[in-house]
Amino acid sequence: MLALSRKKGEALIINNNIEITVLEIKGEQVKLGIAAPREVPVYRKEVYIQIQEANKEAMNTDTLENLKNLLG
Repeated sequence: MLALSRKKGEALIINNNIEITVLEIKGEQVKLGIAAPREVPVYRKEVYIQIQEANKEAMNTDTLENLKNLLG
């Protein structure tokens, strides 16, 4: 993991097309602004994990149902 220090108003560039800017710092909370192409999905980590878990569950459910249907 790369750890960088940034102050309010400073930014990072990732892969030439994603910019992350520190917008505000209040105590322990940092507000970030992310400028990325529309085709690049951006999620909070906890939301991303929920999506991945839901996808796994749906895949397992569909797979089991399909196997049951095939086997009669």
